[in-house]
Amino acid sequence: MAMSLAELRYLLNRLTGLAQRSLASLRTRGWRATWQRIRVHTQRAVPAPRTPLYLPAAQAFAPFSVPSSDAPQVSIVIPVYNHVQHTLACLRALAAHPPAVPCEILVVDDGSSDQTTQWMPRISGLRYEVRAQNGGFIEACNDGVSRARGDHVVLLNNDTVPQPGWLDALLDTFHSVPDAGLVGSQLLYPDGRLQESGGVIFRDGSGWSYGRFEAADDPRYASLRDVDYCSGAALMLPRALWQQLGGFDTRYKPAYYEDTDLAFRVRAHGLRVLVQPASRVVHDEGTSNGTDTGSGVKAYQVRNQGIFASKWAAELATHPAVGEVPSPALLLRGRRQVLILDEEVPRPERDSGSLRQVNLIRLLLQGGAHVVFVPTRREHAGEATEALQRMGVEVWYAPFLEGVAGWLRSHGARFDVVMLVRHHVANACLPLVKRYAPQARTVFDTVDLHYLRERRGAEVAGDAGLLRNAERTRASELAVMDQCDVTVLVSAAEREQLQADAPQVQVELISNLHDVAGAGAPWAQRHDLVFVGGFGHPPNLDAMEWFIGDVFSILRARLPQVQLHVIGAGTPDSLKALAATQPGVQMHGFVEDITPYMDGARIAIAPLRFGAGVKGKINLSMAHGQPVVGTTCAVEGMHLQAGRDVLVADTAEAFADAVARLYQDPQLWQQLSDAGLDNVARHFSLDAARATVQRVFFS
Repeated sequence: MAMSLAELRYLLNRLTGLAQRSLASLRTRGWRATWQRIRVHTQRAVPAPRTPLYLPAAQAFAPFSVPSSDAPQVSIVIPVYNHVQHTLACLRALAAHPPAVPCEILVVDDGSSDQTTQWMPRISGLRYEVRAQNGGFIEACNDGVSRARGDHVVLLNNDTVPQPGWLDALLDTFHSVPDAGLVGSQLLYPDGRLQESGGVIFRDGSGWSYGRFEAADDPRYASLRDVDYCSGAALMLPRALWQQLGGFDTRYKPAYYEDTDLAFRVRAHGLRVLVQPASRVVHDEGTSNGTDTGSGVKAYQVRNQGIFASKWAAELATHPAVGEVPSPALLLRGRRQVLILDEEVPRPERDSGSLRQVNLIRLLLQGGAHVVFVPTRREHAGEATEALQRMGVEVWYAPFLEGVAGWLRSHGARFDVVMLVRHHVANACLPLVKRYAPQARTVFDTVDLHYLRERRGAEVAGDAGLLRNAERTRASELAVMDQCDVTVLVSAAEREQLQADAPQVQVELISNLHDVAGAGAPWAQRHDLVFVGGFGHPPNLDAMEWFIGDVFSILRARLPQVQLHVIGAGTPDSLKALAATQPGVQMHGFVEDITPYMDGARIAIAPLRFGAGVKGKINLSMAHGQPVVGTTCAVEGMHLQAGRDVLVADTAEAFADAVARLYQDPQLWQQLSDAGLDNVARHFSLDAARATVQRVFFS
């Protein structure tokens, strides 16, 4: 189909404009940065955000209400100067998706002459503050914050459309990062492309909107990160800190570089400046002042760059040179970078191995490392992936991750440590790691000794074929250990096994990692039994088949009212059918929040007849003050003494006896509850693992 004259004019104008901007960029930024800008302008359409953007429909004005509180935790300050339709769209978005946190919204009018003065007073819940005279953006912001009452204050441009959950994500970052000082939102264009995921400042004080025109979900831009500055279009900081720093520096009046300067002062105060991409805000860039730096208010951007560069000359000397293209390798230079390769993103609510992995990542982040997670299945795991990104983990997935080999070829050189999780992942990926990240220390995390677990399962089943499979796994697992610098095990019992099987392997112990929840409800307020474990794990299925089929009927004869709550994903129909034959067995399947069962059930059972490693179900119960009855296999390698910390039994009759005895003895119950809490704190808490994590990943 032939192009119309209008289409030809559009194409000619676009190419002419791009050429003019490219020539200007060549003079100021050099060819590498210029080529990067040309590339993003001419690339095909980028993937749309996973979550569709909310954009309120244009409509005639009618009064409406916005969120308000007499005791706000957060004050949202919106400076305005005309452009009332943008202000209405911003306020309608806040009304349509109110934050969970109590907040107040202040529109600070800096001398508007349009319908702002007529319409704002008719919006219920809004604090409409009119300034005596026009003073510009900086003065309007300083004035607005001086009128705020919240513990935290948000500066929000009126040409923005905050997306659902944006404010709560900002505030949550202050709760999860104790030294956060300023947190900004990820800014998007109305078409869904990224406008900025934090900003980069070069040595001459010039700036770079990181990720501009790229996909908002691109892993380079989609996780919590330290940044040079965050745009004043949407940022949050404690009101007390704002007051301590004196607000925006008025030497930049009327506008531009005040937000950059504020970020540098926050960092000089010993606090972090972060962008939180879980907080998304659509920004119609240039509504107020346009984009031409040669005239109008926008011209102050050029003047203020000189003021800023002079003020911060000493710090800017350490920043990237003009012409360098921002990338993870450049922006994270000098920081410890750790890559984790596993099949899929951990889901801590589903299995203890995932919980251990997430808590290990927490320790790495607390130690100052930048953590990158690459799932070899290339899947975005929804909330599980987003949870890691909110923590600050750079998680990769399709379509941005086309393949592990190509990705390592591009990124391998930046890593100090590569951790490979599970022997089959390590076996496949080690050659690539050795080729493309030869400088990195290789750490093999077994999760548990697979060959030991498989061998024990084969022995319980009496299956010679399974036993041969276990020996093949043993050969593969030991070969991986020989090629890696460090092998991480979860239990002392496994370490003893390896001393016999592979004494040359360098071994470190990082066991299950748990927060100690506390004692929970006392004996008298607890009832019933609980088992927790996913049924994709063969030892859990065997355990429940044995307990429900052989043990529970003996126990019910002694405790007729007792109920068994079985929690775990992937329950097979065969187990459901078996449970249906036993009164008192409740099959819950996957449960999002198991805390009520940890705090409400009197006893946890761990009737495992084979397995390896440390049993997270035991750690989890003990972290909640819930005593455990388990088998010898279940308590192996967990620093537990039978009768002091846990009750142990291996036959159906003895197991039923132990549960009945503990269930009816409040004194014994309390003894085991206290001992279990102490055991977790001493051996399975994050604090207990810090020294080993430091040795393995940071030395």
